[in-house]
Amino acid sequence: MGSLCLVLVVLQLSWTLSSSVPPPSSHLCLPHQRDALLHFKTTMSVDCDLNPDESLNKSIDCCSWEGVKCDHVTGHVIGIDLSQSCLVGSLFANNDLFQLQNLQWLDLSYNYLEGSLIESTRSLFHFHGLRRLNLSGNGFDGTISSKLFSQLVSLTHLNLSDNAFSGLISHQISYLPNTDCSSGLELLDLSHCGFRGPIPATFGNLTKIISVYLQGNSLEGQIPDVFRDLRKLISLSFSSCNLSSPLPTTIFNLTKITYLDLSKNHLEGPFPNYVSGLQFLEKLRLFNNSIIPSWLFTLQSLPLLDLRYNKLVGPIDQIQKPSSIQEVDLSYNNIGGPIPNSIFNLVNLTRLDLSSNNLSGPIPGSIFDLVNLCSLYLSPNNLSGVIKSDMLSKLTSLEILDLKYVIFSGCSVRQFPNFFQTSKLWVLDLSNNMISGGISKWEAEGWEGLLSLNFFHNFLTTLEEFPENNLRFLNLHSNLLQVSILSTCLNPQIPISKELSMIIISKNKFTANIPSSICNLSRLNVLDLSENNVSGTIPDCLGNFSYLDHLLLNDNQLEGLVPPSLANFTSLELLNLGNNKLTDRFPRWLDSILSLQVLILRFNRFYGSLPHSIASSSFSTLRIIDLSGNKFTGTLSTKLLQNLGAMKDKPKDLLYSHFLGINNEIPVNVTTERLEMELTKILDIFVSMDLSNNQFCGKIPKDVEQFISLQMLNFSHNNFSDPISTSFGNLVALKSLDLSSNKLSGRIPSQMTKLTFLEVLDLSNNNFIGQISHGNQFDTFDNDSYSGNLGLCGLPLSKQCVDHGNAELSLPLVVEHGNAELSLPLVVEHEGSEIPFFWQVVMMGYESGVVLGLSLGYIVFTTERPWWFVRKVDRQRHWNSGLNRMGRFNTFSFLGSD
Repeated sequence: MGSLCLVLVVLQLSWTLSSSVPPPSSHLCLPHQRDALLHFKTTMSVDCDLNPDESLNKSIDCCSWEGVKCDHVTGHVIGIDLSQSCLVGSLFANNDLFQLQNLQWLDLSYNYLEGSLIESTRSLFHFHGLRRLNLSGNGFDGTISSKLFSQLVSLTHLNLSDNAFSGLISHQISYLPNTDCSSGLELLDLSHCGFRGPIPATFGNLTKIISVYLQGNSLEGQIPDVFRDLRKLISLSFSSCNLSSPLPTTIFNLTKITYLDLSKNHLEGPFPNYVSGLQFLEKLRLFNNSIIPSWLFTLQSLPLLDLRYNKLVGPIDQIQKPSSIQEVDLSYNNIGGPIPNSIFNLVNLTRLDLSSNNLSGPIPGSIFDLVNLCSLYLSPNNLSGVIKSDMLSKLTSLEILDLKYVIFSGCSVRQFPNFFQTSKLWVLDLSNNMISGGISKWEAEGWEGLLSLNFFHNFLTTLEEFPENNLRFLNLHSNLLQVSILSTCLNPQIPISKELSMIIISKNKFTANIPSSICNLSRLNVLDLSENNVSGTIPDCLGNFSYLDHLLLNDNQLEGLVPPSLANFTSLELLNLGNNKLTDRFPRWLDSILSLQVLILRFNRFYGSLPHSIASSSFSTLRIIDLSGNKFTGTLSTKLLQNLGAMKDKPKDLLYSHFLGINNEIPVNVTTERLEMELTKILDIFVSMDLSNNQFCGKIPKDVEQFISLQMLNFSHNNFSDPISTSFGNLVALKSLDLSSNKLSGRIPSQMTKLTFLEVLDLSNNNFIGQISHGNQFDTFDNDSYSGNLGLCGLPLSKQCVDHGNAELSLPLVVEHGNAELSLPLVVEHEGSEIPFFWQVVMMGYESGVVLGLSLGYIVFTTERPWWFVRKVDRQRHWNSGLNRMGRFNTFSFLGSD
């Protein structure tokens, strides 16, 4: 009974105590901290499709909001992660956020925040318990306050990368928390911040540091000897920092380091053998230097070795013992000799890149015993031999095969290697070889998983099988393929991938029309059918390609109109329809394609005038325009020229095509009467305008003189008239200028001698007068640059200008012939003794008396057409013109022919 009473008493006491403790709150968030977060939200805008209200207003409990973490006991907000939230604004104008004094980690990375960190010093002091701070990927600028981080004594992780700071890096690091007054910084990421100056000695104070990333800053000098005490360091990156040799030997005391990146610097000479003591090293990146290591393949634990773009020479040493290395990149060096058979000792190898060296000899069969190999790059080298089907069939893990620029001796259809038995292969590159014949369905087994197929520059005639389902990139440029390839790869019965983004089948022998089934490929980025014999019209359905950025249909037999549906190409950068038989006016809808950078309509049958009324944003990105060889008429559109903003600015890097790590060269021909070149990779920096061989007339607008980035200008074979402006000297980037065969007059501006990059000049067959200027590049041009201008004198012409100390005597004599004016300068011939007629008159005047001289002078100046004078001049002009035409006919006809 007593025991029962004791139990009842205990239960009663337990109930009393429990009733005196309030029940747990339905939410933990403290009201003032919720208000601070809500106020922070109202001061920020969101620049994407995210709706900030969805996450912040789902409940009253701010601890349940996405990106907010609270202490589960106190309810204090201790963590905020709003990374990649499209936030726009100034962080430190929002003091309410800094009321969260218990915050331990703050991540606002990769937003659109801006302002100066120096303004935030007092605010950040409130975060006295902050351990992790990530403000990377924003727009913060200025310097960092010297007091800022000295107060954040609990900080262990600091990431300020990818901002726009300035100042010496030594001033920043010297104030970071160290072991003397803090728990010690473990991660420091100041990469791509805009800091400069040498690496400070105070770096050695960070004795607890584990990871350091300083790449992409303008550091200078050598890496200081401050690493001897940083025994915990695991990751170190000084890539792209302008550092120079020598390396301190103490850097190899970092025995725990697993990742070392010293790439893209100015390190030279032998690389110390001490690196072999880094037994835990897993990734070593030394590319883009000038080092010569002697320890290749000797690091037993190293999985990744990246030494591309260095100065490695000589043969690859024999590999003496097995290694755990998995990825080797020795591309873009000067390695010669054969590939050693001992390479099969690298049994764990998954990626081997020996491309762009001087390797020679046969491809060793032992390389195909590397059963774990996923990526193999051997191009371009001087390797040779026949790859048999049973060799590559061993590589069951192979995903990327790049064997371009390898000679396959004796290959034919029956010998084409059947190594597609693995469905893992997704990139196949056999370009720039001597593969001939065709590829049958049987030989193409295993293509189901291919993403990229690259066979350009071979001798293929047929392709019976076409990769389905997964294909993204197809390049068959420069082969001997017939019409069947178009019907094969565009057969509507084949379930070809709708994700196909690139088709390059240029320089083949197609003769059919463009099939309408091509329009099913709505995801295309690049379509290149150029340099074939494709006929018919351009299908209207091409307008379905809303993602297209490169369209090349040039050098075919296309005719008819350019369909207006192409205006749907809102992302188009390059349009080349040149050398066809298209008959149309200038496509007015082109002004709606604001991304257009290259426009080529050369040698078609376009006619009419260029648009004079266009939107101010139209053609603003255009950097190459070629309308030559058509029948355009009228004056040049001033509005069009004013809009060509990209020609007025410094050229920018554009027009690089990348797919699965492959650079695709898309050629564009640029032609003058003296210069013809094919642009491929330099498209990104070339700026040109070619309106030659049309019927444009009037004065060349002054707007042309604003194109300071223009490198080639060709207005030849038109009807332009009047003098050219002295402001042509502003075209400082010009390399080729052709204004020949027009009706331009006046003097050649002396300011044009400032064009120091000018390599080609053709002003022939105009009405220029006066003395030819000299200096700089003008001293290199020959007679052909000025021929056909009767009024010019001085070198390099045979006519010498006469100077009698009277400026008026140097002016040309102007007479009329019909409705045309003829300018004749006062010159003396070098050749022969015949004296021009005007000076005969003057001499007769001195010999026969003043009266007779004045009389003849009066006749010359006042009679409209003295037949015996005009006939002599006309005969001479006609004879000279005939010589010029005969001497230039073949060149022009050849370069300008269809």
